[in-house]
Amino acid sequence: MRRLFLLLTSLSLSFPALAALSQSHGFAQFGSLKYPASFTHFDWVDPDAPKGGTVRLMATGTFDTLNPYTFKGTSPSGTPGFLDYGVSEFNEPLMVGTGLYDPSGDEPASSYGLIARSVEYSDDRSWVVFNLRPEARFHDGKPITAYDVAFSYRTLVADGHPRYRTDLAGVKRVDILDRHRIRFVFDRSDNPLLIMRLGELPVLPQHYWQGRAFAATTFEPPLGSGPYRIVEVRPGRRIVFQRVKDWWGANLPVNRGKYNYDRIEVEFYRDNTVAFQAFKAGEFDFYIEHQAKNWATGYHFPAVLRGDVIRAEIPHQIPTQTQALFMNGRRAPFGDRRVREALGLMFDFEWTNRTLFYGAYERSESYYPNSVFAATGKPEGREWLLLSPYRKQLPAELFGEPFRLPVTDGRGIPRETLRRAMGLLAEAGWKPSGQRLRNGQDTPLRFEILLVNPGLERILQPYTENLARIGIEANLRIVDRAQYKHRLDQYDFDMILMTLPQSLSPGLEQWLYFHSSQVDVKGGRNYAGIRNPVVDDLLVTLLAAQTRDEQVAAAKAIDRVLLWNHYSIPNWYIDYHRIAYRNRFAHVTTPPYALGLRAWWLKSQEKLR
Repeated sequence: MRRLFLLLTSLSLSFPALAALSQSHGFAQFGSLKYPASFTHFDWVDPDAPKGGTVRLMATGTFDTLNPYTFKGTSPSGTPGFLDYGVSEFNEPLMVGTGLYDPSGDEPASSYGLIARSVEYSDDRSWVVFNLRPEARFHDGKPITAYDVAFSYRTLVADGHPRYRTDLAGVKRVDILDRHRIRFVFDRSDNPLLIMRLGELPVLPQHYWQGRAFAATTFEPPLGSGPYRIVEVRPGRRIVFQRVKDWWGANLPVNRGKYNYDRIEVEFYRDNTVAFQAFKAGEFDFYIEHQAKNWATGYHFPAVLRGDVIRAEIPHQIPTQTQALFMNGRRAPFGDRRVREALGLMFDFEWTNRTLFYGAYERSESYYPNSVFAATGKPEGREWLLLSPYRKQLPAELFGEPFRLPVTDGRGIPRETLRRAMGLLAEAGWKPSGQRLRNGQDTPLRFEILLVNPGLERILQPYTENLARIGIEANLRIVDRAQYKHRLDQYDFDMILMTLPQSLSPGLEQWLYFHSSQVDVKGGRNYAGIRNPVVDDLLVTLLAAQTRDEQVAAAKAIDRVLLWNHYSIPNWYIDYHRIAYRNRFAHVTTPPYALGLRAWWLKSQEKLR
């Protein structure tokens, strides 16, 4: 009896309230993990892929720091598309599969141990314990311990980018149980999403950062623990990664078949036209194409015709990022729903797609295109039940008809659409006066569209011309990336063309995008300045979802409310990757939820095996 008493006492000290315990090699937000504890590698990799060689890559823009975790500056991973390559300056997290470091290729909302060997959690999801691998090491040979994990959590919440305070909110207490076990106790139960977010926690070396200014920009490569280390930096222009010999994690199931190059050289280009010419000249090996016109007309150069460059369209099932013209609701006149709707009516997608995009795109009619979270048809079932308590706060049309954007024949905006737009503007107090629309204070309706990519000017110029037809003055302004970031961080804009990354499992990032608490957070991502109590309530429901069905219904409800309030002018999307690459690479397959370049290898290394 005494031994039993001592055992129960020990358990009560280790696990609050003696809640029922689960232990696993991974964690699934909903349902079960695809891969069992005995798995040796993911299905979409070659576990015996040959190692070696050098790959040359390009990046867009520039960088002014190597610290990706702070509000100040832009690191390489913060430049457009950099993370598609599968290597970055990020520190390894506790688990992989969700988050930015190494997203899952073939299942949603599941993660597997990396630095953490296993995870323990109460069945009421009120706490989680991460058991660390004793063999995990930083690049200087020092072991990764629970003290580093606790330091990382506290540092990122206190001094990191504001998104960490939001992502990791809800932790009541952090307990170091021993050098390789750490427990996070939550301030509420039923919080599986927080377990996932903590699993994504990048583990920083406490001994390295103590005595250094964490929030400052730096070009000194920070100490990491992953497959590569930074060996060369030319600020803003070039970064080189070298594969770490005897890397501690090389044989883990989550890593087998990945990270196959010895050396990765990345050159940064501020102009995409110059970058594409460099690719044609053989300066680098991969080009992920983002311009429909160039994809349709730019690949008739000799290397493609000889077969030395492969041009591939690879289908995927990745929820497409939200791309739209966001109106800053903090500023007049964008606080008026009628004005926002009218501005959306004047965007002629069909003309743009036919004339400028060679018919390559589909119109986005959702904040979650190419996913099960898109609100289609009329609300029904669980989604209807979520929306029905807010009937008085929502447009009546939301319940009676599907959301539809105007469609043209691709040859101009029809008269009935123009009349509809003018009617909405008149209701909002904007009426013709001379060549302009003016309000009761004789103020003309004018605004600025802030851009950082000069290539967007040709796409948006026709939109400004459409607006001018009804008396609205919209000016395009292109600024450099540093100024653009500063103005976005301060919400110093009228309208921007912005993309919001979406995931296989919408979660806390939706709070950052759409919750009213984020409207005044500098450096935040609620670009439209959305203050909507219905959206706020539905976000709480989304984050509290206990099943996939509940999550899907909540996301659809949020999508529908956002659409009917016209906070943005949805753009376009495609459901396939457009990529060109030198014909010297091989891979097994492309998984449905990732491009998977981290699992490619050089054919020349096959002969050396």
